[in-house]
Amino acid sequence: MSTASELPEQSAGDGEAGGGGVGRNIFDLARRGYWLWPALLTLGFGVYGSARVGLWRDELATWSAINRSPGQLYYLLHHVDAVSGAYYLFLQEWVRLFGHSLTVLRLPSALAMAGAAAFVALTGGKLFNKRTGLTAGLLFAVIPSVSRYAQEARSYAIVVLAVAAATWLLLRALERSGTLRWLLYSLAVATVGVFHMVALAILAPHALIVVARWWRERDRRLLLGFPAAALVALLAVLPIAYEGHKQAGRQLGWTSAPDLKYVADPFWRGLYGSTWVSLCVLALAVLPLAWPRGRRPAVTIAAVAILPIALIWVVSQSSSHYFLDRYLLFTLSAWAVLAGAGLCALRPRALVAVGLVAVALVGLDDQRHLRQVGSREQFNAKAAAAVIAKDYQPGDGLIAVRGDKAYLQIETAVDYDLPADRTPRTVLVSKTAAAYGDLLPLPCADPTACVGDTPRLWVVTIGNWLDPFTGLSSGELAALQNYKQVSSTNVPGLMVTLVERK
Repeated sequence: MSTASELPEQSAGDGEAGGGGVGRNIFDLARRGYWLWPALLTLGFGVYGSARVGLWRDELATWSAINRSPGQLYYLLHHVDAVSGAYYLFLQEWVRLFGHSLTVLRLPSALAMAGAAAFVALTGGKLFNKRTGLTAGLLFAVIPSVSRYAQEARSYAIVVLAVAAATWLLLRALERSGTLRWLLYSLAVATVGVFHMVALAILAPHALIVVARWWRERDRRLLLGFPAAALVALLAVLPIAYEGHKQAGRQLGWTSAPDLKYVADPFWRGLYGSTWVSLCVLALAVLPLAWPRGRRPAVTIAAVAILPIALIWVVSQSSSHYFLDRYLLFTLSAWAVLAGAGLCALRPRALVAVGLVAVALVGLDDQRHLRQVGSREQFNAKAAAAVIAKDYQPGDGLIAVRGDKAYLQIETAVDYDLPADRTPRTVLVSKTAAAYGDLLPLPCADPTACVGDTPRLWVVTIGNWLDPFTGLSSGELAALQNYKQVSSTNVPGLMVTLVERK
């Protein structure tokens, strides 16, 4: 194994035999577009199998939010999820233009992850060389959690893209400071904050990188450009931060302060979507830091990978807890660059391809699992919807288990997969979620009165054959006393029971 001390620090020297003029043949064209191949691979992984797994609770919140009028959406954001408002507004327009199939709902995330892969490659190329950039981008593409969040209708993939772009734009601004370059950097940072404020922790390592560059070069423009760009970005995020702070208890009340045991095991597994892939990437990431020469770019990108994790962990020891793997997903772009540089340190060079294949193979089972029904929720709402749609009659009502399972949003999950003309009326609701200004509806205080004289009811519970009404409250059970059971159908994770008025 070589220490790869011969690798240059900047992309100007590519460390490869030159030969003929750049762009004169297909090979040169492919080499110049080295960032494109990781992007295409990531997009392919993001789209492949994206319609197999139904929406899970976080995506159901997205679906609930975007199916509202502008006024209703504003009402929701005033009460909860203000920090997701930009994403909801964007996706609302997206589905209006392109529809709301699972693939379409999740496609923006797949495109964002593809863009992130391109910036991973570009960053690797700028700090090291194009071969390292290509390797880093391909490594990023095969990480299971990259595919996982490329197939999720939430903002995390967009944040990964914005952070990867911001890091690359910062490196460009440090090369040649100028108003346009700092403006583009500011725009990327503002996008980070607008779509997920926790990811603004990236400003800490970026500030250290700027200070280190200033210390070496004593270019006063750096001490003006970076603070100004960061300040403009933070000002743009300020209104969202104000609303988000007021809602912090509701948004994060279910989390707890992370201990070191959590960091040692579940965190890394969740961050990479695979225990084995996390071990491989972290092991490769150590190699560049051991280089006798060329250590500076490795330390630069290591700061971007490590410092936000450490910072958020420390902050989360207080009353507000932000230390979740998906909240720190944006660090993957830096980890991929660092690991890509480590992989390119191996000799002979054929080990680079072997290493990429090995990482892909150890994560293969996890890649398969994330595309299987039940990988995100332990129930199949699509199967339940199919049972209801098959025997639906006009006037039918729907009751889904709530109580301590309300967060699963089973009614919304089933409703998503039901045809518009075969959707039962949800009966145990005083106010719909939209009218209530929440992600969940206001339950009916008197279930018997709310059921009224509905002729038939579909009851969906997390039950079993012995008791298909498991999880219903005493009031809900009382409301069913005037009904007789017609049928019960077990689907994965759910029991669908049809009852008819006696």
